Amino acid sequence: MTNNLQKKERTAVSSNPILAVENLSKSYGDLRILKDVSVAIEAGDFLVLVGPSGCGKSTLLGCIGGLTEVTSGNIQIDGQDVTHTDPAKRDIAMVFQSYALFPNMSVGDNIGFGLEVRKVPKAERDKKISQVAELLKIEPLLDRAPAQLSGGQRQRVAMGRALVRDPKLFLFDEPLSNLDAKLRVTMRTEIKRLHQRLNASIIYVTHDQIEAMTLATKIVVMKDGVIQQVGTPREIYDTPANIFVADFMGSPAMNILVADVTMDGLMARIEIAREDGQEPLILYDPNPGEGIASRPAGALKIGLRPEALTDLGSRSVNAEQQFDCLLDVVEPAGSDTFAVIRLGGTEVTARMHGDVDVNSGDTVPICFDLSKISYFDPKSGERL
Repeated sequence: MTNNLQKKERTAVSSNPILAVENLSKSYGDLRILKDVSVAIEAGDFLVLVGPSGCGKSTLLGCIGGLTEVTSGNIQIDGQDVTHTDPAKRDIAMVFQSYALFPNMSVGDNIGFGLEVRKVPKAERDKKISQVAELLKIEPLLDRAPAQLSGGQRQRVAMGRALVRDPKLFLFDEPLSNLDAKLRVTMRTEIKRLHQRLNASIIYVTHDQIEAMTLATKIVVMKDGVIQQVGTPREIYDTPANIFVADFMGSPAMNILVADVTMDGLMARIEIAREDGQEPLILYDPNPGEGIASRPAGALKIGLRPEALTDLGSRSVNAEQQFDCLLDVVEPAGSDTFAVIRLGGTEVTARMHGDVDVNSGDTVPICFDLSKISYFDPKSGERL
């Protein structure tokens, strides 16, 4: 840890990744938890592992940290093979959801415990504890016991214990899951700020896709021990690799509809069935891409984010592609109003302006923005 911790400059990205995981597998008997996982990050990246419970993200973090023995594959940290190296020799620091603070030690002693174990001289130890406490704004808490702290304060202390070591890699295992919703948002901002100040290399596990989108420079979406997609938050959101990613990332989730897609000149003609004998919706995508233009006509699954279905006055939309739609359910949410509509044999969500005056049962014009439409193979679910 440098003396000017708060002013640590962002360094240039190294040609060698700070972390490289290659063909990693983990099995317990016949049960395969991780299946040939490969991922790498550069120094200064904030990588978030996200996915539903049981997808293998915490197991992967445990393998990186040395807490879980790998079955096969390779792990390198800063170019060094650490696949079977003891956790204490990997130059990493972990932050757990349980905080794992020593109840019989003060906050200052908790933060400096790792340094004391490494026999760092007391004067240097105290200096580093002071620097971290200033960074995390917990200077007044250094003499308190963990039992006297709030959940957010305890989490700051747990982060301080990791930061004081200045490791090559930080591992966060769902650190905010025990906090209430408002405090989670506050701590999310604090973690983001720390990353920006320190240029730290971070691996962060969460099942909360909002945390993933707001914190990450790179996201790994996992399912059943397999990586589904790796990309920036924008790439994951705008161009999901398959229907699972489209459905998992985003709140509300991407709307997935069955549609008949045919080419009409250079445009894709998209026909979506409606209920109660209503005429189908006919939409036109002026830029369908070569993958769609070269396919034979037929049924596909299309994906539209809720903000692509909206009221005419709320956003910059193409007024030519609007249709009267029956609102099944209306959910006011402050700055936005969400409305459930039935199209293509399924429920879809429209994101409307928060001030729009609509109610369940109303029939209102809904505008369709196809500028970021996604097309998926109806059988495999993969992006076309």
